[in-house]
Amino acid sequence: MSAPAMEKHTRTLLVIITEAAIEKRLVADSQRLGAHGYTVHDVRGGSRLSTREALWEADRSIEMKLICTPEVADAIALHVMVTYAPHYSLTLFFSSVDVVRPEKF
Repeated sequence: MSAPAMEKHTRTLLVIITEAAIEKRLVADSQRLGAHGYTVHDVRGGSRLSTREALWEADRSIEMKLICTPEVADAIALHVMVTYAPHYSLTLFFSSVDVVRPEKF
């Protein structure tokens, strides 16, 4: 006897890598724009333009992950680009993901 198929629902994963100084504002903005939850990690990295090694408080970076509907992900990304990109180092990217409890996202 085979197990029943798991029902999956497509959502968008939005990843924001940016300066830790704006974490609290990003959380508040994301929730206000419709995100139901988020995950934040402290990260380090670099590019051909700069390196963020987190050697001192103002040099810390975070990676914020949000899984939400495509519309909410787009609204958050647009807000972040307009509000924060001119003043802070940041990277955004999207990915399609499948979830099993869509009401959480």
